[in-house]
Amino acid sequence: MKALMVMYDSLRRDLLSVYGGPIPAPNFERLAAHTVCFDKSYVGSLPCMPARRELHTGRYNFLHRSWGPIEPYDDSMPEILKKHGIHSRLATDHYHYVEDGGCTYHNRYSSWSCYRGQESDNWVADLAPTPTEFAPNQLSPEGATGTLREMRRHGGWQNMHNRERLHSEEDFPMSKTFEDGIDFLNRNGRYDNWFLQIETFDPHEPFTSPTSHFDPDCATQPDWPPYADVTEGPEEIEAIRTKYEASVRFCDRQLGRVLDLMDELDLWKDTMLIVNTDHGFFLSEHGYWGKGGSPNYEELVHTPLFIWDPRSGRKGVHSPALVQTIDLAPTVLDYFGIEIPADMLGRPLTQTLADDTPVREYALFGYHSMPVGITDGRYTLLRDVKDFDEKTYEYTQMPTHMRAMFSVEEMRTATMAPGFSYTKGTPVMKIEARPNPRFLHTLKGGDMLFDLQNDPHQEHVLEDAEQSDRLLTAMTAAFEENDAPEEMYSRYGLKQYRKKAE
Repeated sequence: MKALMVMYDSLRRDLLSVYGGPIPAPNFERLAAHTVCFDKSYVGSLPCMPARRELHTGRYNFLHRSWGPIEPYDDSMPEILKKHGIHSRLATDHYHYVEDGGCTYHNRYSSWSCYRGQESDNWVADLAPTPTEFAPNQLSPEGATGTLREMRRHGGWQNMHNRERLHSEEDFPMSKTFEDGIDFLNRNGRYDNWFLQIETFDPHEPFTSPTSHFDPDCATQPDWPPYADVTEGPEEIEAIRTKYEASVRFCDRQLGRVLDLMDELDLWKDTMLIVNTDHGFFLSEHGYWGKGGSPNYEELVHTPLFIWDPRSGRKGVHSPALVQTIDLAPTVLDYFGIEIPADMLGRPLTQTLADDTPVREYALFGYHSMPVGITDGRYTLLRDVKDFDEKTYEYTQMPTHMRAMFSVEEMRTATMAPGFSYTKGTPVMKIEARPNPRFLHTLKGGDMLFDLQNDPHQEHVLEDAEQSDRLLTAMTAAFEENDAPEEMYSRYGLKQYRKKAE
């Protein structure tokens, strides 16, 4: 058995031509003709590394933990493959894997490579004095005007130095990542028992690509939007969207290289192919840039997903089944005939790929300690935090954030908790969470219910107490199934629904 995953970051489903969007993506269309294309695929935990923990463990991350590494008690799909004699390979340019908050993911694979230079990766060392106020390619911060924005505190100039190493298309980290994967396939495609994950940071911001980087007419246009309300005018908005489109086209071109090799090596006959992403990105929709500081609208949580399973051979169809990121790990393990760990709550999609058999009635999604949401594929409820005074906690044996270990001040709040159903009988540290205050009040006025069938762009909040009650009961049941900490029920105002959920 063989399996290949091609994973992108911040790839918008609704903008791809194969989903009826405006960005021409011929290789994604070619992919859809050879796979099952899922119309109702949703994220679970946001953003990047929380989503990847779900990809490994097959269970939600955000109810117990924010951004963090794989834990000692976690079931890791690539590591389980490795222990069963299946070589798992990660080829990536996603530099968060080699930061403190992602430091235990890559070694779960049998082998791995990470190509440097994306975003604010601490790669190029350039100590030359730099301007102190502004830099190109950055949008203005909230409340400011103009086509430039102040450099981000955590790496804007680092990104500019990294870009100086890009002299040809082959220099781009995504090109190197795909070249690594293609090399693996050329050398090992004829052998059995491997899982290859080709994972790129693109089209994550900043939206760099060969076209936009080397075209003199657009090289100085902004390509790095802030996570903030939109204050820019139509021309600046269009410039950013154009840069994102160029990045998606670059992604499409790299995908084409993989599809060409699938044809050349005749891998379709015995190789599962999964093409996915972690989440979307706001490009001025609903008045927002980025993610985190905005409600969890469809543009962020409704994702593209394509799967080819050579066992069923089903292709060129759109599946209406509701699926999530947590379903991918069980799907891969089931494909290789490996028993799925009991702590994985995702569902294998084997039968779904064959005939659209549903695996779930609801999909839960959200950020740790911040607003959450739930959908049944038609109705979506975005739930606000109800009790901001209710403290939440990080439950972990690996106390790291994105780029740093927990501070001494944070660790002084730590106590030991007995653990949860999935921690294999081990205790965990319980550390006071510190949610970003900018992201807490994203709903600005309470819950929002939408009927996606009649209002796909979520422009009209629906007043329907019966539907809201049903979805809140389902949300509470999902909290119960995932052994959510007790404080989460109070924080989201769900205590009254617990008996109904039972």
